[in-house]
Amino acid sequence: MEPLFFLISLVLGGSVIASSVKVVNQGNEALVERLGSYNKKLEPGLNFVVPFMDRIVFRETIREKVLDIPPQQCITRDNVKITVDAVVYWRIVDMEKAYYKVENLQAAMVNLVMTQIRAEMGKLELDETFTARSEVNELLLRDLDIATDPWGVKVTRVELRDILPSQEVQQSMELQMSAERRKRAAILTSEGERESAINSARGKAEAQVLEAEARQKAVILEAEAQQKALILKAQAERQQQVLKAQAIAESAELIAQKIKTNPTASKALEVLFALGYLDMGATIGKSDSSKVMFIDPRTIPATLEGIRSIVSDVPTDSNQILDNQTSNINTNGLG
Repeated sequence: MEPLFFLISLVLGGSVIASSVKVVNQGNEALVERLGSYNKKLEPGLNFVVPFMDRIVFRETIREKVLDIPPQQCITRDNVKITVDAVVYWRIVDMEKAYYKVENLQAAMVNLVMTQIRAEMGKLELDETFTARSEVNELLLRDLDIATDPWGVKVTRVELRDILPSQEVQQSMELQMSAERRKRAAILTSEGERESAINSARGKAEAQVLEAEARQKAVILEAEAQQKALILKAQAERQQQVLKAQAIAESAELIAQKIKTNPTASKALEVLFALGYLDMGATIGKSDSSKVMFIDPRTIPATLEGIRSIVSDVPTDSNQILDNQTSNINTNGLG
């Protein structure tokens, strides 16, 4: 009997020692109750409890976890139904509060998040729900962190995933966006046409200005060219008249010398004066402002006789002869 009793005692003692040793994994914590009341919290590693008196009632991780919020119906401030779902990142910071302050912590958090989402969506209009997502996330994070603090929970991040209006609202939004795009396209088209018309008008105006400036420069250049041509023509005529006068003066001087040395040379002078008279009539007939002259051939001998009488009165002084001949030639030829 004694060996059997010893064996039973050994087995019972081993089971008691084994039940008193508790191992908690890294990242987890456990709560121990003694005789129905909270006793202590077991940290990661090797822990000892009193057999048959201590009992582990709650074991949970203290690492960050993800809470998936299912889609739910919300109504915006402008009475539009939308479906919203979200994801919440949280972790337990006080294991005792998480177990004793709330029953079924995860279900409580899901209901709290859904309530907060409906409250925040009800403050916004439909268009604002798409543009103010970051602001809504920050508000939800702040409100949930405050609300879950008594439960020993720390909410680290809240993200709205999908915001889906009803099918009717989506169709209306698509029609609205299509109309908005057509409106923008029409505005851009009209602005493009206006810019094109403005550029075309500016181009035509600049072309007309350039053309007018070119015509003006052409007229100025043509006028300057005509002016220079007239000046050159006048200078040439003046030079021609000067040379002609010099030639006449030299010829008159030669004639005067011949008359002085040879009395019979006066006959030749008569002929020269007659030819000059006839040449003067031909010149007058060729001019642009000419008059019609009627010369009777029968008066030519009388004219020559008058010239002969003039020549017969020619003084013997060569200088006086030269002056008289030059004045007569200038009066008849140049005048």
